[in-house]
Amino acid sequence: MSWTLLNTLYVMTAGSYLHLDNETVRIDVGRETKLRVPLHHLCSIVCSGDILISPALIGRCAANGIGLTLLDRNGRFRARIEGPISGNVLLRQAQFEAARDGTRSLSLARNFVAGKLRNARSVLQRGAREAKSDEDRASLDSAVAKFDASLRASSAAGDIGVLRGIEGEAARTYFDTLDRIVRPDARDVFAMKGRSRRPPRDRMNALLSFLYTLLTHDCRVALETVGLDPQIGFLHVLRPGRPALALDLVEEFRAVLADRVALTLVNRGQLKADDFRVTEGGGVLMSDDARRTVSLAWQEKKSETLTHPLLDANVPIGLLPQIQARLLARTLRGETEGYLPFVAR
Repeated sequence: MSWTLLNTLYVMTAGSYLHLDNETVRIDVGRETKLRVPLHHLCSIVCSGDILISPALIGRCAANGIGLTLLDRNGRFRARIEGPISGNVLLRQAQFEAARDGTRSLSLARNFVAGKLRNARSVLQRGAREAKSDEDRASLDSAVAKFDASLRASSAAGDIGVLRGIEGEAARTYFDTLDRIVRPDARDVFAMKGRSRRPPRDRMNALLSFLYTLLTHDCRVALETVGLDPQIGFLHVLRPGRPALALDLVEEFRAVLADRVALTLVNRGQLKADDFRVTEGGGVLMSDDARRTVSLAWQEKKSETLTHPLLDANVPIGLLPQIQARLLARTLRGETEGYLPFVAR
């Protein structure tokens, strides 16, 4: 099986101007050219903050199937520009039929939740093994035991509402315990008491929100690449403008990709208190330099390789959403009996 690693260009510098220069994306800041990237090297471009983009480049990206995602300066999604919908219409029809079939939809949702719970449990277990204090180890071991119970309950859930409740309770347990994996001398700065989103109420939440935005972008691109509709999901509630299927796929990767990157940056001291600022309303925002640091770490993480448990082959981490999207497409077409989520070894 042959896979192509889809490259993403992240543009974070305020005032950058992206334009087309023959078959190259050219990035100017002021009167100086900072970077040139051949179009054929890219599958997507992510712009964060006040970035200018020429109409010619927008048109070429749409024609070439290069996704263009716009984030605000705090990493929140603003818009996505794409060309005509491509992909196999029969695959999308199978997706829509599965979404309308309560039994099939619940089965797929259970598998997304199982992937999420197993991978989050793995992060907690690793934290317990590396814990420096008995108190941290006991707290993490207790959370792992709760995840074991959640896994059993989710596999038996006969209703999507019950399944969402189990997933939500496990998520609360996870985020209430995540502090125990942060090194002790950084816990005051990166204290996290539960998950908060709009706006993030602490530095760790601001960091995670930015990483989850990048992960959602990658999952959406992967689904669109194989011809699936990212709006029609099975676990997340369908809402106008919400990429429900992309969010379903994100669940498998949150803990082992985004959360691991966040913990590594914090525990290695690559992010400091002054990389964030608190607004008058109590929200916490990342600085431009911090977003660049996180984006670089994210790209480096994606270039690492691991053994995919189903393919039994070494693949770049950045390909995991692509692989899982293709496995999901095979399941929806009836080529495999059930969807197997990615579970880190």
